[in-house]
Amino acid sequence: MLIMAACMIVLPVMDAIAKYMAHAGMSPGQVTFYRFFFQLVCTLPLLLFMSPKSLIHAKRPWLNLLRGVLHAAASLTFFAAVKYMPLADVFAIYFVEPFLLTIMSALFLGERVGWMRWSAIAVGFIGAMIVIQPSFELFGLTSLLPVACAFLFTLYLFLNRAIGDGDSPLVMQTMAGIAGTIFMGGALLIGTGLGDANFEMSLPGWDHGLVLLILLGSISGYMHLLVVKAFRLAPVSLLAPFQYFEIISATILGYLLFSDFPTPSKWLGIVIIVASGLFIIWRERLSARRLKMTEVAEV
Repeated sequence: MLIMAACMIVLPVMDAIAKYMAHAGMSPGQVTFYRFFFQLVCTLPLLLFMSPKSLIHAKRPWLNLLRGVLHAAASLTFFAAVKYMPLADVFAIYFVEPFLLTIMSALFLGERVGWMRWSAIAVGFIGAMIVIQPSFELFGLTSLLPVACAFLFTLYLFLNRAIGDGDSPLVMQTMAGIAGTIFMGGALLIGTGLGDANFEMSLPGWDHGLVLLILLGSISGYMHLLVVKAFRLAPVSLLAPFQYFEIISATILGYLLFSDFPTPSKWLGIVIIVASGLFIIWRERLSARRLKMTEVAEV
């Protein structure tokens, strides 16, 4: 739970970089390409150093490649959304994802989800809605991009759990980097050929822009390594509410970098989100303590 919470607080830095690069004139498609390319640059050397044969002998190569494609498609829709919308707005709409993830884990993985956990997820979702109160009338069809991202990312996270521990997290992330880079390379070629401005291609300069893109890929690669590790240590439905922590750093970064000043209602929503996550932690510790006491009593 601590791994998941820490990752969710750090990951919005990546989205802030993507928004900054979009403001600097780089298309969402190209930002997404570099995000996976530099992820691959960060994880592949580490994998070749630690276990060079594990990539060739991956036990679930096609599912891992599918993870990469789903993650790339989700990132593309998210980066396109943050180009036009404030970070907190995008995250607020995106937070239908924990509901989808919990439902899928209960239906397809047979994970038990109690009413208290459902309640905590619902309360966290209400808090996310209070943060920004997204409106279709305000954002139009653009507001559907985070919903599409939520669905695609739900499938990605679901595969993290469904694949199990057949391959190491490092292999999984490296293969996701390979698939994401190839997928976005093809999307850039097709989009450029169709004249879509969201897929315009240009080379980054040897300045802070290149440094930020490398940082973008590094954060993505290493943080998602930890996310995969977290999903191996705990049930999907347990970790789902911690994704609400992203709204905290997203709101702070939006204010500091893009002058999206949080209103009192946003701060109220943040408090509710944090409270729902802390409630989950407390409940799990209480359940673990009761289970331990039961085991001791049986012995």
